[in-house]
Amino acid sequence: MHTYIIRRLLLMFPTLIGITIVVFTVMAASPGGISAQSLIEGQNLKPQEKKALEDYYNRRYGLDKPPPIQYLRWLNNISPVGFTFDENNKVSGFSLTKGSDLGTSFRYGRPVGELLKERVPITLLLNVITTPIIYIIAIAIGVRAATQRGKTFDVGSGVVMLGLWSAPTMLVGVLLIGFFASQQHWQWFPTANLSSSTASTMPFLPHWTNTWDVLKLFLLSMGGIALFTALARVPAAKIRGAVMAVIGVILGWTMAQQLPYETPVLAPALAVGMGALCGGIGAMDYSALRTTVMALLGALIGTALAPFVMSGDFVRGFLLDRMWHLALPIICLSYGGFAFLAKLTRTAILENLLADYARTARAKGVPEQQVLWRHVFRNSLLPLITVSAALIPSLLGGAVIVETLFSIDGMGKLAVDAVKTRDRELVLSITFISGMLTLVSYLLADLCYAIADPRVSYE
Repeated sequence: MHTYIIRRLLLMFPTLIGITIVVFTVMAASPGGISAQSLIEGQNLKPQEKKALEDYYNRRYGLDKPPPIQYLRWLNNISPVGFTFDENNKVSGFSLTKGSDLGTSFRYGRPVGELLKERVPITLLLNVITTPIIYIIAIAIGVRAATQRGKTFDVGSGVVMLGLWSAPTMLVGVLLIGFFASQQHWQWFPTANLSSSTASTMPFLPHWTNTWDVLKLFLLSMGGIALFTALARVPAAKIRGAVMAVIGVILGWTMAQQLPYETPVLAPALAVGMGALCGGIGAMDYSALRTTVMALLGALIGTALAPFVMSGDFVRGFLLDRMWHLALPIICLSYGGFAFLAKLTRTAILENLLADYARTARAKGVPEQQVLWRHVFRNSLLPLITVSAALIPSLLGGAVIVETLFSIDGMGKLAVDAVKTRDRELVLSITFISGMLTLVSYLLADLCYAIADPRVSYE
């Protein structure tokens, strides 16, 4: 195993070099290439100013050199071992401890390392929140759909997951902003950024001037959770569905009344739609998912009713403000992932449920839940591990769209801006980091294969 890991780590370096060579070649072969002229075109400069700026870029970044020399200079800069240069960019020697330097951005005029240090935590935050959501929802729905093959939940969840997976992230993001962040409809969420302009002056946690308001909010939220949890545990599905349908109609009608325009047709349609949705949740036979969704709905309703009984001023705090801004971007990043993974989980579980070892375990008297989770689920992990290897890089790719739509200053938006401005140093550095993440993800996936399945060996 150790030999395999070392070999894979060593193979990463030529792979990363090949990836960056491809990206650099595409940039150099594009119209205009990577030159000082391409960086200053479109600027209203006098001839002498343009000439001085061209000389500056050529002297600082070596843009007057042939493309292979440019790439080799960049590769020498990021390598901790290599040639050193003097003030005139002439080779002055060779050092084993010169350190790694990602260069200076053409557009921002700042070290690329500083830009990445600012942007990487933002994209990492989105991925850290999104990945558990994707896997929890996907496993919960996929396992249940496999055990209820051909039944209502299986068919219904299959249709919903297929619809979610087919919806483009860009379209969903625009619709969410248009309906839930626009003044023309429900302005419940902010349209851009990760925090408000005044968030830095807020306390970290939510703050109330009246202590009794905290107790009221807690009691209403816990009361909503308790009430809806009790409703979710009612044995009769028809009663649960009917009560939830009535609650959905009330919620839909209330939402329609909050619109800034008259809604003679939309109000009944929204009430019927919300009633059907909530009624379906209440009548669902999947107790764990039903209870979770209804408890969350109860908490939201209780929290929404709290401001009507509060008397003091409320400051949402930095934490709540950040969660408020993250809500729509997290939805955009996660829905496609758990929709695809849920279908994959269903297929993997279904295949192993019919395997010989599962039938043998049942014949020995092993309870069905132990057969499912201790035997079938473990052997169904391999496809999920395979997908997880590409999940982090794909989330980074999805962040390009989401961060652009919601004006979030993360790695995705930085990559788009770098490509637009032909920022060689920035594009190559982002490519290098993305490629490293991808290769590390595949290495971790291979190691997880051996953990999940003892038959897998790399010796």
